[in-house]
Amino acid sequence: MNGLVTAVSRSSTHTFSKLNADGIRLLAGLGVEDDAHLGETVKHRSRVARDPNQPNLRQVHLIHSELHDELRTHGFAVSPGDMGENITTRGVDLLGLPTGTLLHLGDTAVIEVTGLRNPCLQLDRFQQGLMAATLDRDENGELIRKAGIMGTVLRSGEIRPQDRIRVVLPDEPHRPLAPV
Repeated sequence: MNGLVTAVSRSSTHTFSKLNADGIRLLAGLGVEDDAHLGETVKHRSRVARDPNQPNLRQVHLIHSELHDELRTHGFAVSPGDMGENITTRGVDLLGLPTGTLLHLGDTAVIEVTGLRNPCLQLDRFQQGLMAATLDRDENGELIRKAGIMGTVLRSGEIRPQDRIRVVLPDEPHRPLAPV
């Protein structure tokens, strides 16, 4: 399973949406250079309020551009970076990856997938109804979170649109993604 980076984004402040860039630099153990979520410990404001010393499992946020396509068919105006992601992808089933999957991006960068992004009310502040549109139910009634995945940076590197993504699955048994 291989894919493509379609856009990269960052914001040095805690804004909901992130600005697209020509490239971003991933820093091992920290996240995206010049992004508000950069650091070894959690930077998400609600999580900092609970425990500022917990490890940052949300250094990088990835969303599949196929979600943007789906949301546009339901009348939402969304583009890369709008939902706060750092990396927008195409061709990789991000939501179907197991915990611990390695994503090799560009020439050197490697991200380890840590879990799912849990959609929050900020989505509705951006566009009314967007949070519900990023949630679904499977055939057993289990909640499906579609707002992307989170990861940590294992190896530094530059990432640009059109870079290839190589997926390396962890050894079995695979652990399904859970919110982080």
